[in-house]
Amino acid sequence: MAVAHAEPHAATGHAQRGISNPILGMILFITSEVMFFSGLFAAYFATRAHNTPWPPAVFAGILNPLSLIIVATLILIASSFTCQFAVWSIRRGDRRGFVRNIAVTFVLGIIFLIMQAYDYTLLFGEGMTLGSGPFGTTYFTLTGFHGAHVFGGVLMLGVLLYRGMAGQFSARHHDAVEAVSLYWHFVDVVWILLFSILYLL
Repeated sequence: MAVAHAEPHAATGHAQRGISNPILGMILFITSEVMFFSGLFAAYFATRAHNTPWPPAVFAGILNPLSLIIVATLILIASSFTCQFAVWSIRRGDRRGFVRNIAVTFVLGIIFLIMQAYDYTLLFGEGMTLGSGPFGTTYFTLTGFHGAHVFGGVLMLGVLLYRGMAGQFSARHHDAVEAVSLYWHFVDVVWILLFSILYLL
């Protein structure tokens, strides 16, 4: 009888103890990153407003939204879904499902970085660099900082994958998974905004 009463409590223990320090820390960190990227976006729009035409005629048509970058965008969006599937899996205590989904997320993150690096080489080949005036500077600053954040997220995912394979997460103990998933979703949202601003507007 005692065991029967203990199991429901164990299943909901994670939700009842409130927000944990890892999740709170990540929320505060993401808040600071929101302000950081807001500053970059503001600098971009200010630069764009004072430089016409935008983009410069020499680079017009280089940033094609239907090129390789749209594939990279779809891959990053898909990785956000697999990351959330991993969270739902570990909440249910499905360690195998967690490891599988977090591994896919990890691989998709690496593929995105490789594709972004390759896209850079294509832009360099067209003569567009960090020193190509305000246009090149703002583009590579925005995408470069985002790429650095994706790289950091991939490292976090790698740690989660390692710990998950070691059996360190369970339905009651997976705060690190929740925290990293918040960060990864944030990175995804920032890229959607960047893609819209740089390639569509």
